[in-house]
Amino acid sequence: MAYYIGLMSGTSMDAIDVALLDFSNDNCKLIASHSHAFPYELKQKLQQLLQSETFSLHDFGRLDVELGRTFADAANQLIQQQQVDKSKILAIGSHGQTVFHAPYSTPPFSLQISDPNCISQFTGITTVADFRRRDIAAGGQGAPLVPAFHNGFFRSPQHNRVILNIGGIANITMLAADQKKLISGFDTGPGNCLLDEWCQQHLNQPYDKNGAWAATGTINDKLLQQLLADDYFSLAAPKSTGREYFNLHWIKQHSANDSPENIQATLTQLSIESISRAIEEHSHDCDEVYVCGGGAFNARLMLGLKNRLTNIKLKTTTELGIDPEWVEAAAFAWLAKQTLENKPGNIAEVTGASANLVLGGIYPA
Repeated sequence: MAYYIGLMSGTSMDAIDVALLDFSNDNCKLIASHSHAFPYELKQKLQQLLQSETFSLHDFGRLDVELGRTFADAANQLIQQQQVDKSKILAIGSHGQTVFHAPYSTPPFSLQISDPNCISQFTGITTVADFRRRDIAAGGQGAPLVPAFHNGFFRSPQHNRVILNIGGIANITMLAADQKKLISGFDTGPGNCLLDEWCQQHLNQPYDKNGAWAATGTINDKLLQQLLADDYFSLAAPKSTGREYFNLHWIKQHSANDSPENIQATLTQLSIESISRAIEEHSHDCDEVYVCGGGAFNARLMLGLKNRLTNIKLKTTTELGIDPEWVEAAAFAWLAKQTLENKPGNIAEVTGASANLVLGGIYPA
């Protein structure tokens, strides 16, 4: 057995995803999973940090440690539930919580917090973290990092596949059947982030379950075209983005004068259209799309993609052996394995880095 744990928290901050994987014999088997809810006060502090232009170093340092302890609690809870011998877990791979992603700033940077010293100390398990910054130091975007994992476990010699991750931001990995072809991928733009923020502002709910609220509205075609005209969508890859760019302020910049439900319907269509255009333009011979991430559970979003991507099989990664909500956590468990084995975790052609590199820092048990 070669057990690893992956810890992942996305832009929605609804929970910490914990996945226990067995990577024996170069296989990938999900053994167990756990969704660990954020303590209410901790989530409030995180949201304040993300929405504020200023934040004291004292509060920032405390938040980093609180998150580290909470990530450790999440891992320990899964271990206790499954009664796993900790000595059999080789490492924890922690993505942490992204608080700012700025690949186009001078100099570029990406910042994730959740002190890995705390995770290692309070779990007693070697922890690997801080995966993105080495890629950025080498001239890359630091994202997306999941394509290397997708290539390792989801590629098919019979089909031209796209793995579509719809988190707060959506990203695609293009896996050609021809093994000689390079892997490619990038962030397509907003996935759930705009839908979640708009829903939170107008319904005081963290997300639009199954796209039910969007279904009550009518798409504003003029607004949709204005949104799609944003420079990001025509930007050449490699490229990545985050909620620092796609947020409520971005929506309000377009002075949308329509009902909240119509704008929600339009934002949903924006995700559908921008994802579909990216696949059509960059993977025109694609015959299969497998969806992971929270967006896989938005029925309206999935139906829109199915209707938009005609003649392409659209399914979730459940068919490939890992349910959609655990793919990213599994990827960071695998990235920890790569680091411990002194193997690259990025794909330079995807991120734009100067080379494939060993990523992350190791915090021994």
